Amino acid sequence: MPPKPLTLISAKLAFIISAIVIGIMGITMIGFGWVPHLSLILAICVLLAIGMYKGLSFDDMQAQMASGVMRGIGAIYLFFFIGLMVAALMMSGAIPTLMYVGFQLISPEYYYISAFILTSIIGIALGSSLTTAATLGVAFIGMSNAFDANVAIAAGAIVSGAFFGDKMSPLSDTCTIASSVVGIDLFEHIRNMMYTTVPAWILTVILFWMFSGQTTSADLSQVTILQGQLIDSGLVHGYSVLPFVVLVGLALFRVNAIYTIICTIAVALIITYVHSSPSFGQLGGYLFAGYAPAESLELGEVGGMLSRGGVQSMFFTQAIVILALSLGGLLTALGILPALLSGIKDTLTTSGRAIFAAAMSALSINVLIGEQYLSILLSGTAFRSTFERLHLHPKNLSRTIEDAGTVINPLVPWSVCGVFISQALGVPVLDYLPYAFFCYLSLLLTLLFGFTGLTISRVKEEKVVEA
Repeated sequence: MPPKPLTLISAKLAFIISAIVIGIMGITMIGFGWVPHLSLILAICVLLAIGMYKGLSFDDMQAQMASGVMRGIGAIYLFFFIGLMVAALMMSGAIPTLMYVGFQLISPEYYYISAFILTSIIGIALGSSLTTAATLGVAFIGMSNAFDANVAIAAGAIVSGAFFGDKMSPLSDTCTIASSVVGIDLFEHIRNMMYTTVPAWILTVILFWMFSGQTTSADLSQVTILQGQLIDSGLVHGYSVLPFVVLVGLALFRVNAIYTIICTIAVALIITYVHSSPSFGQLGGYLFAGYAPAESLELGEVGGMLSRGGVQSMFFTQAIVILALSLGGLLTALGILPALLSGIKDTLTTSGRAIFAAAMSALSINVLIGEQYLSILLSGTAFRSTFERLHLHPKNLSRTIEDAGTVINPLVPWSVCGVFISQALGVPVLDYLPYAFFCYLSLLLTLLFGFTGLTISRVKEEKVVEA
């Protein structure tokens, strides 16, 4: 059950307080460059002060914060297993082998399509849009001059592919957060996202195909270097893709996400000992701190690509999730979220209006604060009860906040992703924004499907009551 408000306030006061909270986070993150954790803690402190002023006890507010965290506890647990799985897939060679095969897809004539498809593949394999952009994306930007390519279009292709992978990968933290905050299985969420993601991906390929023929000269030397470095890592083997086969197979059979990940890790560890023999001490180090190639290997940029995973890599995101869910619980306890929703409750009578409101919420948080995690967490928390009231399956909400939260963040110049990618690629956000087709096509399609009712799932009224 969602947290209950401890006090009632007017919609006007709720709007003022929420504007103050957003202002605090926006100024500290954008203006001062604070990490989101500090901004969230400061916002929580302000809300606790408001609660004390209204006569609420700290114990009651703390209980509501804890109740908010419990709504996303599945994501917090799942992150531990995802960190383990990424490390296992690296040391087994599953991800390096997939990367090696992907590099063979690059076509000089269809350079932009190649960049989009390859970053899509590697994005799914890595589960991180920023890692994909900072490694493979930088390599593609470097190749653009050799291919006589438009750097802005190439950057748009890289961003589109990287965020397709981030959105659809079971290794992705945003994907895990979106499914957990609304209370559904990770793979059920991924399957439902395919309704908007696959059409957006196909349309993006078609749009980049229209630019084909502009890059006919070819210098694949950088690709050859990257492939050579992957071979030098000693991790590229045909049988190394078996863990991915297990992962996809169990997901298709709708096995619970954690069970699926555990089985994938087990197979990956077996594969690891087929081609290498790390000691149990090394194995424990890889699983906790992440896999890292031997220092004696000269792997260049590939070394950075392969140094990934581990339980430790999840701590940053887990802390954000805990603090953001605590903030959501406190906003509910103080009556702020209920008051804001009550102001528009009478207008949210259809799936189209509910999905539009949730999407605009995620979009607005991205623009105002520039943080994709908060756009997912706060929007998912705020609109979960609305979707329940309308008997809309929660997977509709998780898809909406991904389409309007995750993939929109790189299009905001002052956002976390926008700043990072523009600096990594050396291409301003406003230059690549018109060509990041996949990002805004995902948003447009989720709004279109919401208003037309296409692919919108509902639950029976009695199931909602039982929940």
